[in-house]
Amino acid sequence: MSAEATNPDAHPEARPELSRRGRTRLDLRRLGRAALLGPVSRDRLPDAIGHVAEAHRAHHPDADLSVLRRAYLLAESSHRGQMRKSGEPYITHPLAVTLILAELGAETTTLTASLLHDTVEDTEVTLDQVHEEFGAEVRFIVDGVTKLEKVDYGDAAEPETFRKMLVATGNDVRVMSIKLADRLHNMRTLGVMRPEKQARIAKVTRDVLIPLAERLGVQALKTELEDLVFAILHPEEYAHTRALIAAHSGDRDPLPAIAESVRTVLREAGIAAQVQIRPRHFVSVHRISLKRGELRGSDLGRLLVLVGENADCYGVLGELHTCFTPVVSEFKDFIAVPKFNLYQSLHTAFATPEGYVAEVIVRTRQMHRVAEAGVVALGNPYATGAPEVPADPEEERVDPTRPGWLSRLLDWQQSAPDPDTFWSVLRAELAQDREITVFREDGSASAAISLPAGASCIDAAYAQYGEAAHGCIGARVNGRLTSLASRLSDGDTVQLLLAQDASSGPAAEWLEHARTPAARIAISSWLQSHPDRAMATTTAARAPLSVIGARGDGGNAVADLPDAPVRLAGCCTPVPPDAVAGFVVRGGAVTVHRVQCAAVARMRAVGRAPVAVHWRATADCRVTLLAESFGRPHLLADLTEAIAREGVEVVSATVEPPVEQRVRHTYTLQLPDAAGLPALMRAMRDVAGVYDVSRA
Repeated sequence: MSAEATNPDAHPEARPELSRRGRTRLDLRRLGRAALLGPVSRDRLPDAIGHVAEAHRAHHPDADLSVLRRAYLLAESSHRGQMRKSGEPYITHPLAVTLILAELGAETTTLTASLLHDTVEDTEVTLDQVHEEFGAEVRFIVDGVTKLEKVDYGDAAEPETFRKMLVATGNDVRVMSIKLADRLHNMRTLGVMRPEKQARIAKVTRDVLIPLAERLGVQALKTELEDLVFAILHPEEYAHTRALIAAHSGDRDPLPAIAESVRTVLREAGIAAQVQIRPRHFVSVHRISLKRGELRGSDLGRLLVLVGENADCYGVLGELHTCFTPVVSEFKDFIAVPKFNLYQSLHTAFATPEGYVAEVIVRTRQMHRVAEAGVVALGNPYATGAPEVPADPEEERVDPTRPGWLSRLLDWQQSAPDPDTFWSVLRAELAQDREITVFREDGSASAAISLPAGASCIDAAYAQYGEAAHGCIGARVNGRLTSLASRLSDGDTVQLLLAQDASSGPAAEWLEHARTPAARIAISSWLQSHPDRAMATTTAARAPLSVIGARGDGGNAVADLPDAPVRLAGCCTPVPPDAVAGFVVRGGAVTVHRVQCAAVARMRAVGRAPVAVHWRATADCRVTLLAESFGRPHLLADLTEAIAREGVEVVSATVEPPVEQRVRHTYTLQLPDAAGLPALMRAMRDVAGVYDVSRA
């Protein structure tokens, strides 16, 4: 039985004034009496769920209410004799939870499961009985909401219950809808709990349930939960905010007059629209008071403009910005770019001639329904031929409504068997309140990767490849090479480069740039299992490594200057059959450059006369090549082997220390035949990790 249910009247300050949003408040004592009435006629609903039926029919006029009647009778008979701490019959709790969902527009299956959500946990009813009476869908949802026993899991019961619930939510988002409504009713009635228990429940609500409500788009539940948590965890700030609202209640409210001006403007423009005043909830008032300091009457609410079509939203925006003075910094278009939780609206603000600033939200009526109810407004995601509930509870059914953040969560939780790790990482994951979408190289919709804002290429690698991302050596973002630590932006195209060497692994510094739990858990696990490699990645950068081979001379270049020594310029490393020019330098030597080399232009500009140079008939030549690569084990050996396979002699080689995992190699090579240079450069580029080879 839920321990979170207490007297609704014992803690009135923890219940913000919600009547201004028009939500029905339950008379629990009346419901308690109704729940204990004698049998009713089989052809009508019990009085106790009449209010649920009325709210349900408002959204679903053709709904079959007989299944709700059967679910209520089973729940009432099962919970009969059980009482809440406040003294009401326990059945009032599932009734209240079901009413919350009915007002949000939940479909019949959700309401049926809501009425039964505590029966398996607190009574003798079994999941098999629920399945037999109400089908697989209801059984699955009830099972998903049912808590794990503390006697079996000890202190891990709460995190493991949330893990179980989230996994079930991955298969059916209606599981979390019921959990959120359940927590809302328990928070409404939290008053007679000991203060320390109130605080513990409120903290879990703040850290886990409120972010989940936000991510599922259920704003109606999220805002009320925020106010209830605010009252418990921050009583002084809550009292101050309450006093601010009370202080302005006697003032002349400018919003009704502003709303009427907006109605007039839209009516004259021929735009059919409904203009409402939406009072801010307590937490919103607190935030805006911190942002703006002294509040004015127009700060305590916002205007909501509801229209019929998407195009009308932009029509309203144009009229507002034409007839009033817009506050440009306040404009946001969540219609063209919806939030990751389904939210769509236009946000703007304008200044009135009296000096007030009015914030305005513009949306269609369908957008408004989704903004308030989120996933609850989507109805049954399986009603149009989606996969059936799997016969095996361990088998996964992919929910067509599953958002990207939930898929990520379900992936990484499998790698966090420790309850404490799961619990702490879950809170950190849910604290990230924005999401971006990046695309793999092919750019198709199926190639989209959802990541939290601030994610790096490392996060994208683990999201795409899982543990195979241990071998990631670099990335191209929008076609340009970049380091793995680079942060990604919404809409970026990412090509991730993997090493062919199976022994490759992540560097310890990757943890500094990984934002997603999946990446951090995978990297940490690899480093723990390879302590020697982890130590190696944290050692200080080495000095450049140089390998010096044979002589340095002019190769087969001959200058038309008798007895003058000839050298090939290192800046452009000419080889046959390049067009070349020579210049006498200090000491009488002739340095040979390609004619396109910038040094040639500089020499001519200062009046230096070129010396004619030609190539000997021999085919061999010397060239300096630069190889740009991502750092990985054995790279130098692999490059040297590739050069040797082409029959080329290494005269000298220099390897610079890695910078952001990128390494530059400089090779001076003696080729037996200049014609083999293109093939040599191709062979070097084919080495895993090498992304460019060029002439020096």
